[in-house]
Amino acid sequence: MHLRNIHRYGYDFQKLTLTHAELEKHLVKGPTGALTIDFSDATSILEFNTALLKHHYKVKYWRLPEGSLYPPIPGRADYIHHISDLIGKGIKTGLDIGCGASAIYPILGNNIYDWKMVGCDVDNESVAFAKKNTLKNDAIEIRHQVNKGNILKGVILEGENYDFTICNPPFYASEEEAVKANMDKQRKLGTYEERRNFAGHAGELWCNGGEALFIKRMIKESVAYKSQVGWFTCLLSRKQNLKKPVKQLEKLKAEIKVIEMSTGHKESRFVAWRFKS
Repeated sequence: MHLRNIHRYGYDFQKLTLTHAELEKHLVKGPTGALTIDFSDATSILEFNTALLKHHYKVKYWRLPEGSLYPPIPGRADYIHHISDLIGKGIKTGLDIGCGASAIYPILGNNIYDWKMVGCDVDNESVAFAKKNTLKNDAIEIRHQVNKGNILKGVILEGENYDFTICNPPFYASEEEAVKANMDKQRKLGTYEERRNFAGHAGELWCNGGEALFIKRMIKESVAYKSQVGWFTCLLSRKQNLKKPVKQLEKLKAEIKVIEMSTGHKESRFVAWRFKS
């Protein structure tokens, strides 16, 4: 993890349960006898991340609708820290594209670096929950993207300027692909069950074309907002999806950075680009 990520040193589950008592019923002993949770269980992950938010980030209220995506806090914090390296110190303003019900990037960005944040989403329920989760924070604004065919248009308003955008796009191209990948993972772990044991729904885990088509559309739209945004960034989970957007950006003569990230055994990266004024 990033050197400034407080989660890189592990987790004190006993202290976490003192902050969030609901976590205690999900604790199990790992192979070494140390306390941990079942990271294949969605409910355990939800309570674990709620505990992390309460304990480390002093978040008092955080609720998610049933079946929504449970964001892993350590990985989300890593993206925030790498963005900070990219944009430098000082008071910054960021836009989270697809903030979801959790509004996790706006919450972490404001809590860790005191950034002003705008989050947007196309889903009505997600917007409603995101607003409740950030209700008492004047530095965070949640907007509804009413046109599902747009990414930036309708969200970035005339006269607004952002130091960066942050985005964790839907990973899969369909629900079937998401379920298949989950089943394959269970088989490898030796925990195969004929059920879907992860949270998330359309717009969070899958969309037409998956992350590959999403970043292609985002790059195309970003040209119109090159004078209003310092750095555009978008997460890419699959390394094989990296080549095409880089080539697309090269044709647009954009400055490009690919930032590699690693949390636990999971590797990912985000693409950052900006246009010369």
